[in-house]
Amino acid sequence: QVQLVESGGGLVQAGGSLRLSCAASGRTFSSYAMGWFRQAPGKEREFVAALSWSGGNTYYADSVKGRFTISRDNAKNTVYLQMNSLKPEDTAVYYCAAKLTLGITTTPSRYDYWGQGTQVTVSS
Repeated sequence: QVQLVESGGGLVQAGGSLRLSCAASGRTFSSYAMGWFRQAPGKEREFVAALSWSGGNTYYADSVKGRFTISRDNAKNTVYLQMNSLKPEDTAVYYCAAKLTLGITTTPSRYDYWGQGTQVTVSS
């Protein structure tokens, strides 16, 4: 069993920054691929970013490329999402997810464990 706990969400003005954290426990964190997703009210959950177990491979949604950075610290069992130049359309609940098999993916159903989410609200 894997437990994921997100933190770092909040209210920020457009153009501002936030850093989300996702703390993992329960199994060997360093062997997971990790992803961040988000879900706005009335919309489906969408992919934001993912990285491989080593952190060597990353992938971003076009909507956040150049503004968001995903990273991990395997010694701390934590994955991060640094969000810069935030826009009102980035407002959503952000979820981290763990994938126990090799390779990164943008497909939510291929992730095995999910956190409870953290709210990010960007005001205009």
